[in-house]
Amino acid sequence: MSDVTWSEERIAALLSRFPPAPQGWVEAAAALPRLRTVLDDLVARAEADAAIRASLIADLETALAGSGIEPTPRAVAELRSRLEA
Repeated sequence: MSDVTWSEERIAALLSRFPPAPQGWVEAAAALPRLRTVLDDLVARAEADAAIRASLIADLETALAGSGIEPTPRAVAELRSRLEA
């Protein structure tokens, strides 16, 4: 083991030497909790009602957009995966 002391202050000083994360990463990370909530809600609605499930599966992009989520390929794939599970 090393004799280096890893206090919070030391770790903070070392981390501060890194450049800030790209703005796109920050925005994507901030959007994840809302995306997860919307996907959970859509899947719960689909599980409760076969007609809603069929409608969602038929047009995933519109379902996401209607919930305020940009229907990116990744968001569409995640919703599709959750509905198939």
